[in-house]
Amino acid sequence: MTRSRPSAANAALVLADGSVFRGQGIGAEGRAVGEVCFNTSMTGYQEILTDPSYAGQIIAFTFPHIGNVGANAEDVEADAPAARGLVLRADLTLPSSFRALEPLDGWLKANHLVGIAGIDTRRLTRLIRSEGFQSAGVDHGAVDLETLAAEVAAWPGLEGMDLAKEVACRRAYTWDETAWRPGSGYGRMSQPRRRVVVVDYGVKKNILRSLAGLGCHVTVVPAGSGAGEIMALEPDGIVLSNGPGDPAATGEYAAPVIRELVTTGKPVFGICLGHQMLALALGARTVKMANGHRGANHPIKNLETGLVEITSQNHGFVVDRESLPASVAPTHVSLFDGTLAGLRVEGKPVFSVQFHPEASPGPQDSHYLFRAFAERMNLSA
Repeated sequence: MTRSRPSAANAALVLADGSVFRGQGIGAEGRAVGEVCFNTSMTGYQEILTDPSYAGQIIAFTFPHIGNVGANAEDVEADAPAARGLVLRADLTLPSSFRALEPLDGWLKANHLVGIAGIDTRRLTRLIRSEGFQSAGVDHGAVDLETLAAEVAAWPGLEGMDLAKEVACRRAYTWDETAWRPGSGYGRMSQPRRRVVVVDYGVKKNILRSLAGLGCHVTVVPAGSGAGEIMALEPDGIVLSNGPGDPAATGEYAAPVIRELVTTGKPVFGICLGHQMLALALGARTVKMANGHRGANHPIKNLETGLVEITSQNHGFVVDRESLPASVAPTHVSLFDGTLAGLRVEGKPVFSVQFHPEASPGPQDSHYLFRAFAERMNLSA
């Protein structure tokens, strides 16, 4: 069992391979177990921690200065954090942003998020990159390494785990909030031109804002909604949202519904988990990645334009490109490892991407995809 211990340690990170990192506790006291992963983003830690796609995961931030913009009530992607914990190199920095309402540590405590700072995140990242994903646990307070190690060993891992229903809405609701702007905050969409149904597998708020900003009347429905329920809302288009967990597990109930939706002729746009489950509905398969893609600096090549887009990504599963049926064309690929990052169905207004065009956090190179979706709705009307 390898150990790394700074002075005044009152917290520990334990990995399934027996590695132990000692550090200073941040946020809430307690214990959290999940899959440890790393994110390379330099900004947007509050958006990342509240992204529902991180359900079941402990996030190690490779950027060392976390906390410098504090926390507020606006920069969240869900009402409560989905991540199970966080891991940092340096102690939390004090906020220096005019938008900060409180230090990040207070926000972590209020949201019951357990964290550890002061560990060698370079070593941890190299370990994940070379050995792949691992179960892990964070303990802050009265650290009990034996109990923590036993809980880590007992945790089943994300493969085969359907987490979408844990983070998705329980009942349908409408949305009209548009993107945040300096000086005015979030706006409201008052003149809807299209009706969009978003199937919620763990949707980020900025996806909904991006749609409302294009004049869409947005209705969000639970992950388990049937095709009949969705079509009864008379949508001009359907969005399959991002979300956590194993797409094959969620796809057991979602893929048959998506297959029906594709046959309606309505435009369908899948994002992240929605992309993976669209692929499953079309006959492809998904596989677990060795260490996933998480960050706001991932280069993607658009195969149809030849352009390179810098994208925001968060996924640990991927669609196997070789499994795509003949009627489905790849549209985007990762320039990191060549994995499939987008597809479209020949002859139908149906397409999807593995990355996050809503850019929260991240660059806005791919925001055009929302406009492309709106154009398909206009053409199908």
